[in-house]
Amino acid sequence: MINIYIILTTSTNLLVGMTNLLSLGQAALYGIGAYLAVLALMALHLSLLPTLIFVILGTSLLSLLVAYPSLRLRGDYFVLATLGFQLIVFTILYNWVSVTKGPYGIPGIPSLVLFGDIIISGIIPYLILSSIFAIGVIIIFYKLIHSPFGRALKAVRDDELSAQAIGRNVTALKIWAFVVSSGFIGISGLLYASYVSYIDPTSFNLDEAIFILSAVIIGGTGNIKGPIVGAVFVVVLPELLRFVGLPDSVAANLRQIIYGLMIIILMRLRPQGLAGEYALK
Repeated sequence: MINIYIILTTSTNLLVGMTNLLSLGQAALYGIGAYLAVLALMALHLSLLPTLIFVILGTSLLSLLVAYPSLRLRGDYFVLATLGFQLIVFTILYNWVSVTKGPYGIPGIPSLVLFGDIIISGIIPYLILSSIFAIGVIIIFYKLIHSPFGRALKAVRDDELSAQAIGRNVTALKIWAFVVSSGFIGISGLLYASYVSYIDPTSFNLDEAIFILSAVIIGGTGNIKGPIVGAVFVVVLPELLRFVGLPDSVAANLRQIIYGLMIIILMRLRPQGLAGEYALK
């Protein structure tokens, strides 16, 4: 789960930390990736690599539905646009029972198959696979952040008008950032669906979107290590609370309180997060 959230937060950082676009639609894209993975695995009977390509391309293309019209907006209006996208996707997943099974969920999702005969099943194989994916995503985004494209995104983040003045197509850069971020978020959906072997829409609701964004803010934005620290923190904290001996109902609420307090304290004392280099505006 740490590896899955590292992919989620690192991908979200490209949009939030590098482009200064606060999005509440990451859980919707996470869910789209999971349901596309189920389609590829259960209906099309694809192996790992074709499923991976299908999920990345499918999530990226569907993200254009929100990216193209909403990225012409700024500030609060963009946040509201992504919030609307999140709610629409959740409503579709919850009510399109004939396809998504709605609130009943989809059980029995098969394990991933590599090279036609290697079945990836069990905790250790999934740990190895997810680690490979997480490390790969970290390397790709590190290269991306330090590429001309990444520097252009930083220019848009720091001063959008100046970036336009030197000839940068700001809208196109934002769209590309959204699409690339969405495609890699789809990988998290693939790993989650195949690992848990059951998905339902409640795993990809607004609470999950806020949870992902909280991880990014707590860890920090603008670099690679911030999102990684945030992912580790939000996944490990609930496990640590188990050792305290609190009832599950109390531990769940306490976890939310801790996340909220962390964000408030960080915004006050360290707005760039625990390990980030950029303070969100």
